[in-house]
Amino acid sequence: MSRVTCDLTISLDGYLAGPNQSMAEPLGEGGESLHRWQFEEPEAHAAEREGILAAGAFIMGRNMFAGPGPGPWAEDWRGWWGEEPPYHAPVFVLTHHERGPLKMEGGTTFNFVTGGIDTALAQAREAAGSKDVAIAGGAQTARQFLSAGLIDELRLHIAPMILGGGERLLDGVGSLNLEPTEVRSTSLVTHIRYRVLH
Repeated sequence: MSRVTCDLTISLDGYLAGPNQSMAEPLGEGGESLHRWQFEEPEAHAAEREGILAAGAFIMGRNMFAGPGPGPWAEDWRGWWGEEPPYHAPVFVLTHHERGPLKMEGGTTFNFVTGGIDTALAQAREAAGSKDVAIAGGAQTARQFLSAGLIDELRLHIAPMILGGGERLLDGVGSLNLEPTEVRSTSLVTHIRYRVLH
């Protein structure tokens, strides 16, 4: 059976996104700075960048697709990933609002799942075949999968900055037994790969 992985960039104080997320600032105030390593040092982090997108299917929360806010999206709203999202694979979006699949350029199709994390994981495993399933985020989605013991490998990319507020990764997750298997860093990020021991 394929593994379930999770790649997340966080601040030193544990935030995936800054405070006051909005349509104008989907990662909240200061949140975009977390990802400088991907854009300012792409060659130095080529392996990590490739690893993030290597899965055969992805799962994300509604805010990561196109939030914030609890209500249904407008019918013509296609998310904030542009017309060719980077996934190039099926993406399963956790939501409370039914919507038909949204096909994008480059092979990404957003599928909207109202049945919770177990339903999304079953659909993603089927779509991924022998490849891994990746939990793409955001914080609430990652917390749900970690709390349920459904993630096999957690890959944290820790940016040397303090956000001071926003969406924290590990709040309320409970006890986790993690084994670090790889650590690598540059001035912009420290990559730590953990095996989640079940």
